[in-house]
Amino acid sequence: MADFASLDQYLTDHRRQFEDDLCQLLRIPSVSADRSHAADCRHAAEWVSGHLSRLGLATELIETAGHPIVYAESPPVPGAPTVLVYGHYDVQPADPLDQWTTPPFEPTVRDGNLYARGATDDKGQVLTHIHSTQAWIESVGRLPVQLKFLIEGEEEVGSENLSKLLETAADKLACDIVVISDSSQFGPDLPAITYGLRGIAYFELRLQGPQHDLHSGTFGGGVTNPVNALARMLAALVDDQGRIQIPGFYDDVLPLTDRERGQFAALPFDERAFQARIGVEAATGEVGYTTLERRWARPTCDINGIWGGYQGEGGKTVLPAKAGAKFSFRLVPRQDPQRVAAGLRELLTRICPPGIRLELVEMHGAPGVVASLDSPYMQAATRAIERGFGRQPVYIREGGSIPIVTTFSERLGADSLLLGWGLDDDNAHGPNEKFSLADFHRGIRASASLWQELAVLAPST
Repeated sequence: MADFASLDQYLTDHRRQFEDDLCQLLRIPSVSADRSHAADCRHAAEWVSGHLSRLGLATELIETAGHPIVYAESPPVPGAPTVLVYGHYDVQPADPLDQWTTPPFEPTVRDGNLYARGATDDKGQVLTHIHSTQAWIESVGRLPVQLKFLIEGEEEVGSENLSKLLETAADKLACDIVVISDSSQFGPDLPAITYGLRGIAYFELRLQGPQHDLHSGTFGGGVTNPVNALARMLAALVDDQGRIQIPGFYDDVLPLTDRERGQFAALPFDERAFQARIGVEAATGEVGYTTLERRWARPTCDINGIWGGYQGEGGKTVLPAKAGAKFSFRLVPRQDPQRVAAGLRELLTRICPPGIRLELVEMHGAPGVVASLDSPYMQAATRAIERGFGRQPVYIREGGSIPIVTTFSERLGADSLLLGWGLDDDNAHGPNEKFSLADFHRGIRASASLWQELAVLAPST
């Protein structure tokens, strides 16, 4: 680790420059969902590309049907792994603007935090890896591993064009491990490695009864009401123990190990504070599991939207002709979204009442993923984070889904290290998004250490 003395000095000397770079990138309103910001998205891509190019990496802008993808790579390092760093330069819309304390694209420091849209999601976190690369090249003269950067501009709108690129560029992107920083620590001064993600299966159910709305007094009791039917059918998806009733739903569920349950139980999770923060009086879910276990590692069913009948002011005694709902299942590793869809269709068809025509639309799905806590890459990341943050990380799962992680596994045969430097109160996607500057610099130091920790591992390819 002799190289780290010069690296540490470089990181200290360039703190202000790193922050200035981040502010430059944050001033670019690269909102991928808004066509009027297409030029801003290109500007952000060119900014990232230019920074990587100035470091001597072979860099290109890959044109797509949407916003360009930045790709860059350093020279191969014989005997060392190849690392793919993934992130995104696009950001969410800043609305509602009136809820921002300071303008979303004018970075402002308050109480040690940098406030701007994209500060933590994901420009600040991406730059930690670019700046650590800069530190190695400019202070040591070389990188200890080969790095490939894949920075897209459509993560916030579904990554459609990146998925197409991965279908054709697997050889170009070949790597031993993927590094992604687009998530959070467990809490302040409590860094974490996310080793598991839930998957998702999303559906829309449409029910059609009579050909048009009917008078509920004249026809009620003689015709099946689609809204009544919808309520009964949705209620039948989950029993009073929180168990999902789809045939075979739990057959492939990967159970939590005793080791994992012990680690989750040891985390400083305050149940009452959690309830107070989201404004509920109790946490509920599948019987027999804790709140963290249910959120991170058990499958769930949630109705995301529901409609049907009269919604206007006052009353209207109508028997509606149509009703519908959108709902999703969060899946755990080994569950297959297509198998879930088949079981769901079987259940809904069986319980659909007479006089109702059913249409089930499969919206999208992705399986869950989990990485071994004992993998050498995981242990390398643990040591790097301890050096960067001054304490060992905890190991957590995430209840949400990051489909690109599954895609990397399927297309590149590589696992992902999910190393989040943000905090869960950073307001990603909301007003007053922020990123702790202390964590920004800790993330850079942890990233710089990670390249050296990975360098001692034998490549798998």
